[in-house]
Amino acid sequence: MKKLYEFNLDCGRSGNLDGLFIADSMKVNEAIGREVYLGEALGKHSEVYFDLEDGHLTVKSEDLAFIKQLEDLLGEDISGYNPLSYIEEN
Repeated sequence: MKKLYEFNLDCGRSGNLDGLFIADSMKVNEAIGREVYLGEALGKHSEVYFDLEDGHLTVKSEDLAFIKQLEDLLGEDISGYNPLSYIEEN
């Protein structure tokens, strides 16, 4: 089932990274615990990487009709970072 997720990563004094995206809950569950590499997302030489945890994601909506309309209008990646797009493949 697709849900609307908010992503937030606190990188201390370097800043926060966030995003809003739509994803299937099974795909999200499979991604938990995997390494995400965002590159130099916080500036040159920042090298942002982390293991995705439940605490990085918040479900903002499970309303399928709303999510369908939002996806039709804006696509799956609405704003900011979608950590599922940056999962490291081994």
